[in-house]
Amino acid sequence: MSNIDLLTVADRVQLLVNAVNGGDHVPVVKLFTPDAQATWLITEVDPDDPDRLFGLCDLGLGFPELGYVSLAELTELRGPLGLPVERDAHFVPEKPLSAYAEDARVRGKVVA
Repeated sequence: MSNIDLLTVADRVQLLVNAVNGGDHVPVVKLFTPDAQATWLITEVDPDDPDRLFGLCDLGLGFPELGYVSLAELTELRGPLGLPVERDAHFVPEKPLSAYAEDARVRGKVVA
């Protein structure tokens, strides 16, 4: 799987626009491990480093947090059954990232 499979050109443009404009944005993309409990809701990309994404990161350990993640590392990551990280093609964001983060803090996991 390549980085292009996880993010479309339109995603990359919106992530950059969000980063430049600042604010509390709705997630642009949801990434997840189909054979584990990890989930990432991504809202921005670092304008100086296109590999560095920002969003709500949940490794499935009960402690989701806002932070940065490497797109290259996500592309290489495999779950216990060897399945790669996937893009959730059916994800439609309903609220800003801060609301997802608050829900995740209360529940101990990302619910999207």
